[in-house]
Amino acid sequence: MNFQDIYHYFQSPPSIYLRKEVAVCYILSILADNGDSYGSALMHHLNTEHPPYHMSDTVLYAALKFLMDEGMIQSYWNKTPGRGRPRRMLSIRPEKLDEAKRLAQLWHQYLGADDKPAIAKPR
Repeated sequence: MNFQDIYHYFQSPPSIYLRKEVAVCYILSILADNGDSYGSALMHHLNTEHPPYHMSDTVLYAALKFLMDEGMIQSYWNKTPGRGRPRRMLSIRPEKLDEAKRLAQLWHQYLGADDKPAIAKPR
């Protein structure tokens, strides 16, 4: 190792892969802030807006399954003109929006973008 290696490390840091707990908060953040979305758009947004963070397909779909099983999100099929297959869209259930926003705040805190103390407490 030399000093150039250290500079290179900070210029191109290694990827940080999200675990399921963080992925759940990230997904809720996107859905709460931007509205309905779909799996590959969630991945694309993470890769473009938060570049050293990455999420495997396995973690994404495990997090989505968890959110569905817990009744936090719902899905529906959306047929887009010019696209062959319908796309499975995801949305937060209206009655769960407040809890989703509390969990989404944890994503922002994880990024260091929110100085407020965590208020996400189970009810």
